[in-house]
Parts: sequence; C-alpha cells; structure tokens
Amino acid sequence: LENRSSKDTKIDDNYVWILTDIFLFRNFLKNLARNLFAFFFPKGIPISASENEIALKRVSEVFAAIGNKIEMMDMAEICRAANIPVYWKRAVYVSCSTHQSRPITFADFASWWNRMTSVAHDEAARFMYTLAGPYRDYLTKEDLVPILQDLIETFPGLHFLREAQEFHSRYVETVIVRIFWTVNRSWTGRITTNELRRSNFLEVIRKLESTDDINTITNYFSYEHFYVIYCKFYELDKDHDLIINKMDMAQHCNGALPAQIIDRIFSGAVTRSTAAKRFRKAVETIGYTDFVAFLLAEEDKRHPTSIEYWFRCLDLDGDGLISLYEMEYFYNGVKSKMDQHNIDSMRFDDVVCNPNVISLSDLKKCSLCTRFFNTFINWVKYYEQEANEGERTDGDEELNDWDRYCLEEYEALMADDQDNEEAEDMFVLFEFLENTYFSLSEIVWIL
Repeated sequence: LENRSSKDTKIDDNYVWILTDIFLFRNFLKNLARNLFAFFFPKGIPISASENEIALKRVSEVFAAIGNKIEMMDMAEICRAANIPVYWKRAVYVSCSTHQSRPITFADFASWWNRMTSVAHDEAARFMYTLAGPYRDYLTKEDLVPILQDLIETFPGLHFLREAQEFHSRYVETVIVRIFWTVNRSWTGRITTNELRRSNFLEVIRKLESTDDINTITNYFSYEHFYVIYCKFYELDKDHDLIINKMDMAQHCNGALPAQIIDRIFSGAVTRSTAAKRFRKAVETIGYTDFVAFLLAEEDKRHPTSIEYWFRCLDLDGDGLISLYEMEYFYNGVKSKMDQHNIDSMRFDDVVCNPNVISLSDLKKCSLCTRFFNTFINWVKYYEQEANEGERTDGDEELNDWDRYCLEEYEALMADDQDNEEAEDMFVLFEFLENTYFSLSEIVWIL
C-alpha cells in the first residue's frame, strides 16, 4: 500500500465518491417514487376492474353453494374467495350488513365490494374502508375491537381464553395498545392509512392464517406476552380495581423507579391524544392501558416509540432537548435510590460527558440509548449495566429486548405456578392424613 502512487489513491477515492453518489441517487429516486405514488394514489394504485370482477365471481360461487344467505360462521370462506385476510371477517360482515339481525346476501356483499373497490385499491386502504367506513380516513381504538373479539372466538390457539370471558377485555386492550405502540407513530391516537402501509400490522394479520399457535406471532397478538403484562399489573394493583396510583407504581421492580420518573409518567407527557386534546393534565392514577404502554417502554428502550416515550419524560420543559439541568434532576433521583441501598454511585459530573443538550434524533441514532435511559430512569438497571461490561444478550441475539423479557418472565411465572400447585397438593395430602388420625411421625414416614 505504501508503494502505491498518489494517482492510484486519487482514482480509488473517485470511485468511492461515484459509488456513494449512485447509492444516494438511487435512494432519492426510490423516495421520490414512493412520495409521488402516495400523492397521486392516496388510496393505493388502482387495480384493474377485471381483477375485482374475477374475485366477485368467486364469491358469488360460494354464496350459491351455501344458499345465498351468509351467517357470520361462513365469512371465512367468503374472505378467502375474495382474497381478503380471514381475520378481517367480522369487520367485513358488519360493513356489508344493512341489518345486523339478518344474514347478508350476495347482493349485500356485491354492493359493498363495488363501493369499496372503487375507492380503496391496496390492502391498507381496504382495511381502512372496512373498519372505518367511507367517510373517515383514520382508525380509533374502538374500530379494532370487533376483529380482536372475533380472533378470541375463532382462532384455534385461543380456545382456553374463550372460556375465561373475564379476561377477554384485558386481552383486547393489551393488543390494541401494542398495535398503536408500533403503528401510530404520530402519537395522535388515530392510525392513518399511511401508518398502516409503513407498518407490518396487516402482514402479521395474514400470518395468523398460517398457524394455530398464537404465541408464534410475537408481534401484537401473543397470549404469553399478554399474560406477562397482566401479571405485572396485577402485582401492583393490590385492590384489583384496574387502577394504580403513584404509590403502587413505586413498587414496580422492587422500587427501581425514582419518584421523579413516576411523577413524569403520571404527568400526561406520555399520553396519546388528538390535536384537539394536546393540553395534557397530570393525573393521580393510571389505568391498565397506560401501564401496558409503560411496560413496553421500560423493557424495550430501543424501540422507536420507547425512545420517544422516555424522551418526553426527561424533557421537562418540552423544548425538544434534554438539558444538563434535566439530566441532573433525574440522575439525583437514581443516585438517591442507590444511596438508600448503601451502593456507591458516581457524581453527576463524572457521569455526563461533553454535550450540553441531547435531542431526540441524537438518541434515535445512538446504539447505546438503553444505557443512557437507564442512567436516569431505573436505578437497578443502571447499577447492573455499570457492574457488567457490555450489553447483556444471553445468547438470544435474534430476540429483541421485549421478546427476551417476556420469554424470561413467562418461564418464571410458569415455574412459580408449578411450585404453588405442588405446595397446595402437599397441603391437601397432609390435611387428609391428619384427618384420618395418623400420628405426626406416621405422616412424616408416609410422605
């Protein structure tokens, strides 16, 4: 390399610049094409009329075979014929029905199909039309309830949940929070068609058709993930009224959260709201859905929404920057917790390096954002990361932080349940032997 001429080096540099320019230009063209399509075809690129007519003909054959009247139980077959994801079926049925009390006919479906396909051309636009109707271009949390209730009632792998009706609403609420967490990147509480297109949500709904095990779909729908979340909430909600206050939240993770962070969680800073409700007020209690959002943020701080969640908490004055003053304020809470446990901690001046302020974009570009947030949010995790070198992976590099957390917690919960069952069995046996007048020494010998 030392013997190469400056001319050769210059040529290599030129090649690098040319390749870089080509790469940037290609990305520019891709973004331009995507933006042009979005501008000229907000409902998706139109599908040929013949393709829609062929799908409708397949549906007509299904109606004819069944008897021209379709109940809800037959909608899966109709959806397959129309190439609509099967688990849209309840929403499609409701959207087609003119009278909820009677079955739908082919005329009902054809009328709906022609109206829908005339304005909605891709899967995202059709999903929006089916759930929100023709006069609204966004989805609310309530719009998603019918398809999730149908999932509980018809998905083979959720048969055990069907029998426990008291948990239906909790499962639905959990899934909806997870959907909005990933899809609603604008924090408005309303999912737009473009947000659907940019997310994997519709793809995941289609994947439900290829498995009977809901837990293989870790995005959104996993029952094991729901079980972990609900158990964590149940531990804090001592009176089981589905509401927790600041004192309850202070018990999370054995008191790992400083009071400063708890105050911010209850401040309204991390509440999703429409433009008409941007003036958020502090609250004394939060409900189950707010806790779900908190746990998602706490256990997967790399997720883009988690970064935004914690940035909103740390940005006290809402100026879009985390200042040294704000960092010191929250670090003092972490340091105070460590002092209470007689654990040595660094002075704030030794923790913070050069930057005077940190922006949201800085954190989104930072691979160590989890370590940054733990320093100001959770004293236990901060202590663990300072005591151990590097990031903890446990050999599960393919799992994200959230999936790894749920896997570990679910296994721990199952082990606890098994231990409790064994202890209960031993108690019942001991009580039986005692009631049959065995002496203590005889009982010990039998056991």
